[in-house]
Amino acid sequence: MKNYSTQMEAAKNGIITSEMEVVAEKENMNAEKIRELVALGRVAIPANINHKSLSPEGIGEGLKTKINVNLGVSGDCANYEKEFEKVKMSIEFGAEAIMDLSNYGKTNTFRKQLIDYSPAMIGTVPMYDAIGYLEKDLLEIKAEDFLRVIEAHAAEGVDFMTIHAGLNKRSIESFKRSKRLTNIVSRGGSLIFAWMEMTGNENPFYEHYDELLDILYKYDVTISLGDALRPGSINDSTDAGQISELIEIGHLTKRAWDKNVQVLVEGPGHMALNEIAANMQLQKRLCHGAPFYVLGPIVTDIAPGYDHITSAIGGAVAAANGADFLCYVTPAEHLRLPDVNDVKEGIIASKIAAHAADIAKGIPNARDIDNKMSDARRRIDWEEMFSYAIDKKKAREYFESTPPADKHSCSMCGKMCAMRTTNKILNGEKVEFSN
Repeated sequence: MKNYSTQMEAAKNGIITSEMEVVAEKENMNAEKIRELVALGRVAIPANINHKSLSPEGIGEGLKTKINVNLGVSGDCANYEKEFEKVKMSIEFGAEAIMDLSNYGKTNTFRKQLIDYSPAMIGTVPMYDAIGYLEKDLLEIKAEDFLRVIEAHAAEGVDFMTIHAGLNKRSIESFKRSKRLTNIVSRGGSLIFAWMEMTGNENPFYEHYDELLDILYKYDVTISLGDALRPGSINDSTDAGQISELIEIGHLTKRAWDKNVQVLVEGPGHMALNEIAANMQLQKRLCHGAPFYVLGPIVTDIAPGYDHITSAIGGAVAAANGADFLCYVTPAEHLRLPDVNDVKEGIIASKIAAHAADIAKGIPNARDIDNKMSDARRRIDWEEMFSYAIDKKKAREYFESTPPADKHSCSMCGKMCAMRTTNKILNGEKVEFSN
């Protein structure tokens, strides 16, 4: 008979769960070490008891950097078939998590299909769904209504939920004093802020935090403590509003752990390159080593259409300095709902950032595949090179689009290929260009 309800509760009781064993195998780590880290809260394994198709993943200290893909319908683009194409692509390219951010109509049909289908962990922001699910205007929604939506998502099998519980009256005062350039850019955060200002009440997720944790505990849902005051421009990064909310989140992290609920902490946002490393250390200090989940950071504000690149730059620096989980950004960021191609570009950019950071962090065996690729390049073995590529199809298409006359080269250098030249000399052969 199972004598625990959550991964953290099991870990604290010295129990290695089947999910911990899967994570240990994926990470090439000892299962007991995984258990210790889960017990401390430094690793989370989001694994709702009702998500039967899940292939568990660990997020946190000493583990490979994971990536998340955001998708979901909006009022302007309500095509669930297209969203499911994005789901399939996300899984094909190895995304460890998918967040359904649908905010239009009755979203639970799509969410249930997603949970039934996906081996990747599933996240949601229940605040987005509250208005459509409850069919009420924001001002009419009560605290118990918000909790009802959270329980509905949890019962369906959602593994982690973004809850903006740190946006309380104290952090709002800091935000107002900061006189930001871009104010609040978090969609969920802005809705909570508006609700608080219109009603005069405290944040319901903060005021009823213990009740919320009881729901999450029941289904083993990981709370992802959302950063409602994340900077939406590099001008606003590391300001009093952002840091005051982070201090509140640190306190909420410990309260969740006390109730055996696993925690992720969400972070910026837009941030100049020189501030990223310090922010990662600050989060780990204030939030007691909890896994850190960052959006970007986006390192410049002037590249709409290319924000998958600005995000990957920031994400690589963030993860190399301690971030554990990267939320992808697509070229459509700030412009429109991403299409399938945008999603692909975002996934690839984020995977590159995560892998580059794992090499920098010294994650065991992280650079093995790079060494294999380099060896295949030395031998000019194209098929083997394609097999190691993050995007195998694109690598092959580029090579074959302008085929070389000599298969032991490419159309860039032809017979002047440095690999070919050096290989011939080291093999005792002459270098000739006439044949």
